[in-house]
Amino acid sequence: MKEWNPELYLKFEAERTRPADELLARISVESVEQVTDLGCGPGNSTQLLAAAWPQAQITGLDSSAAMLRQARERLPHCRFVQADIREWRAETPQQLVYANASLQWLDNHAALFPQLVEQLAPGGVLAVQMPDNLHEPSHQLMREVAAMPRWRSSIAAEAAERKSLLSATDYYDLLTRAGCDADIWRTTYYHVLADAQAIISWLRSTGLRPFLATLDETRQAAFLAEYHQRLLSAYPARADGQVLLAFPRLFMVAVKKR
Repeated sequence: MKEWNPELYLKFEAERTRPADELLARISVESVEQVTDLGCGPGNSTQLLAAAWPQAQITGLDSSAAMLRQARERLPHCRFVQADIREWRAETPQQLVYANASLQWLDNHAALFPQLVEQLAPGGVLAVQMPDNLHEPSHQLMREVAAMPRWRSSIAAEAAERKSLLSATDYYDLLTRAGCDADIWRTTYYHVLADAQAIISWLRSTGLRPFLATLDETRQAAFLAEYHQRLLSAYPARADGQVLLAFPRLFMVAVKKR
């Protein structure tokens, strides 16, 4: 898949950072020395962590070199590492492992979540936020377009990369079996956007990436034009002329028992 685009990702920085901030507000941990931000992207979530615990060693981890360049420019006092979350093992037990909108891209959560708990010190926190929007029109429609004969052979395999999340009860069982107390909740945000084209601008840096990765610019434009026509019906203008993008997210804060 093509490299992540930090500038495009940050076009909606305020909307993307709000869930990270709200996840942070639910974290209660006494003494914090080591914090790792899994899937730190361009550093917008890492910046929140650095402000909350200025004396801690804050490490941002991401697989994208382009995202990490932005993060290092933004937070030169933090440590950043290029790595795959699935392969990451903490050098020192962590007081906080924080994953904002990153783990949804990885499979086998039944193995991943206990593995992340293992990186925590006793009393440490695993804090996770994941988009849970695969069944929203925004994502159903991109799969519908990809399933058309015109596109099926070239993008179907790439587009299947992201799987649906487990249920909240499954995550609860995973975390409690791993030795944690778990707090899980779901929030649906209703983002006010100018029009259907703004939805495309939002998703080009995230959900649409696997659908566009194998297409040249001409075919990307054709795919997006078809997708845009379907979005117009699914997201009609509201009373003020703008559209509402419903964006469900699943949150969890797990505290490792001492």
